[in-house]
Amino acid sequence: MSMEKSKRRLVRLAIIGTGGMARTHAKSFQAIRGAKLVAIAEPDIGRRTAFALEFGVPAAFASTRELLARADFDAVSIVTPDAFHAETSIACLRAGKHVLCEKPLALNHRDALRMVKAARAAGTINMVNFSYRNWPCIHAVAELIARGDLGTIVHVEANYLQTWLTSKVWGDWHTTPAWLWRLSKRHGSNGVLGDIGVHIVDFATYPVGGIRKVYAQLKAFPKAPRDRIGEYVLDANDSAVLNVEFANGALGTIHTTRWSSGHANRLFLKISGTKGAVEIDSERSVDSFRLCAGKDLDAVKWTEVKAKPTPNIYQRFITSIRTGRQDQPDFARGAAVQQVLDACFASDAADRPVRLKARR
Repeated sequence: MSMEKSKRRLVRLAIIGTGGMARTHAKSFQAIRGAKLVAIAEPDIGRRTAFALEFGVPAAFASTRELLARADFDAVSIVTPDAFHAETSIACLRAGKHVLCEKPLALNHRDALRMVKAARAAGTINMVNFSYRNWPCIHAVAELIARGDLGTIVHVEANYLQTWLTSKVWGDWHTTPAWLWRLSKRHGSNGVLGDIGVHIVDFATYPVGGIRKVYAQLKAFPKAPRDRIGEYVLDANDSAVLNVEFANGALGTIHTTRWSSGHANRLFLKISGTKGAVEIDSERSVDSFRLCAGKDLDAVKWTEVKAKPTPNIYQRFITSIRTGRQDQPDFARGAAVQQVLDACFASDAADRPVRLKARR
């Protein structure tokens, strides 16, 4: 097949899981010319039927095994609860499918490395959905730092703040399983660190580089009588504070919480170097960033810089399949971020810093 024909060919997609994020995957793929959603897998018959009707999916199956045995497709989006990411991805990779997996890649670094190994053996496209890579500002900042415009990076501040434990902006978590499972270890949650901390770790290390040492404190604050609502034991961390040292020697703080009133979903990143600083605040803009450098240093002046548009991860996943060129973030990147999360849990348990090998 010629490269031109490869770029035009139809990519047939399946989605495994039909939760809230699966709807985003379905809408995003249906907006891409030449990408067609042909099958889904979901054990709950009511959700499976409703999802198939809403998105016009012609084939719906009760399990991944049934999907792989009976459906004809090229690529899959895995949007299951976190605990099923590893085995579901590996099964699809072994079947020769291209895989886009929701974050976090796995529940631990060991399982993430198994996924990387399976992806390399399969030779298919593999990506993890760090969705904030869709924002033009983070790519522009990464390019700016790579050029050396900020000099040597020395200090990083990063946070991801949500408010749904104090606000009903996204609904009432007390009565909604979609939120309650995120607060319960037994239901497969690694807490706020595993759910959205994974995003801010990727967001900070993508432009700056890997982390070599972390001292983390994780905490689950009281939320209900006996810390329980029905079958859900509310023991997963809801606040996390990381003091980190990057591979290049820069120091930084990364923190995340579900208790931050006034912030529905805010990411903030400030990177300071010997020649200037940049700042991203998602509540202000995701298409631009602020820069203080050059002639503005002595005036302590910030300038808003517009970033060029960038394709979203769904578009880049399809392009990678058509061209055969692996885009980022791939499973190896997801495993590197998972290594940082594992170090955070170890650090919190031992109440001491943990050193790790810097990864990309």
